[in-house]
Amino acid sequence: MRTIILGVVVLFGSMTILSGCGLRDNSQGTPYSMPLEVWGVFDDSDAYTPLFQQYRGVNPFIGNISYRKFGEETYKKELLSALAAGNGPDIFAIRNSWMGEFQDKIVPAPEYQVTEKEVRDHFVDVVAYDFIDPSDQKIYGLPLSVDSLALYYNRDIFNAAGITTPPKTWQELLAMTPKLTQIDQYGNIIQSALAFGTSDNVNRAPAILLGLMFALGAEIDDQYGRVNFFRTDAAQKAFEYYMLFSDVRMSEYTWNANMHYSIDAFYEGRLAMMVNYSWRYETLRQKNAKLNMAVAPFPRFEGMVPQNYADYWTFVVAKNHDISSENQNIEKMLPADKGIRNELRKHEAWQLLTYMAMPHPEGQITIRNGLTGNPAVFTLAFDPAEKYLEWTRKPAARRDLIEKQRSDPVLGSFAVANLTAKNFRQVDADAIEKIINDIIRSVNLGEIPLKEGLSLMQQRIGTLQ
Repeated sequence: MRTIILGVVVLFGSMTILSGCGLRDNSQGTPYSMPLEVWGVFDDSDAYTPLFQQYRGVNPFIGNISYRKFGEETYKKELLSALAAGNGPDIFAIRNSWMGEFQDKIVPAPEYQVTEKEVRDHFVDVVAYDFIDPSDQKIYGLPLSVDSLALYYNRDIFNAAGITTPPKTWQELLAMTPKLTQIDQYGNIIQSALAFGTSDNVNRAPAILLGLMFALGAEIDDQYGRVNFFRTDAAQKAFEYYMLFSDVRMSEYTWNANMHYSIDAFYEGRLAMMVNYSWRYETLRQKNAKLNMAVAPFPRFEGMVPQNYADYWTFVVAKNHDISSENQNIEKMLPADKGIRNELRKHEAWQLLTYMAMPHPEGQITIRNGLTGNPAVFTLAFDPAEKYLEWTRKPAARRDLIEKQRSDPVLGSFAVANLTAKNFRQVDADAIEKIINDIIRSVNLGEIPLKEGLSLMQQRIGTLQ
């Protein structure tokens, strides 16, 4: 048994786990009842209610599990403030690109709950890259979903142009661009084929550019993710391709900085194709329920294997949290020593997280008493991650669940793309996104040549490493 379990057993060696569940008071022999708070973005509490209810039915050591939803705009600031004050959540969601900023604020998984091999075997590769520290092979987060880029397209515009299928390669897309573009006698773009080539009016422009770079074979230089790939030929070719669609001198010209925001242009029916993530689908459907849209895989470059850029949210466990409760009954059921209480909290938080994210062979789960280490096996009625994905309509992070989503007309393209999605370790994701946006804007406006823009990206991002 791991160090924390052994340390706690000295004080509570006489306590043993019961195989039953339900009542959580000392008269039933349950040694503690640990409440947990979970923070997240986008998801309503309904997505977690059945998961938490099932878990409380099988874990006799868990107290109330609460969930708080935050808006994306203020979430990071509120989270950092709460963590600094010691009254933040026990489990919280972070973007995969935030790992570098949050690693000193979170605690890795105990090996007795989940191993490196299990993560590599059960999840897509980018999860291991993002959340297994290469220096110690410890696991710092587990996602329920991973998201990658795909191609949204307007069927009505394709039908009118006589195009029967979406492009499979970027070369095919380039060839069909003139057929999907309409420009009036004054040079105004009335209908655009693709929202590429600018920054401010293209949603997720930095992610799209990075996706193109990976698709052309750009590689991370070492296991620590130091960024040098902006100097590569692949990066230059990707940037040139992205900018091509906003070059008025080219026959493929179809987009400029004066166009409506890409998402608005798409749901208004004036944009034939848009690259984005899966969660945009529902937003577009809400804005225009009659929009005849579909989703196709992120195109590949001829002669290259499919590659993509992942952007997703992962749950992690807070390193420190001052656990207190106004409910005196709960207080009596927790250790008085704050150090032991915090270690017990981390044990139960990771136990909840592995329950939610990991597969459970034959529908069974092992619950461990955090004070004695004694295990007991319980049977689950459903797979928590699968239930979550069915409710939220998100692409899977686990390989076995990707297989189940493969034929889904909406999620299939995103889920399969997760198998080849990549990322690079980012010290300051917000700063990097701003740098890439600023460079795209400067190149588009003709303020700097493209090669100089790539050099500046490399230089400015390099100073953050």
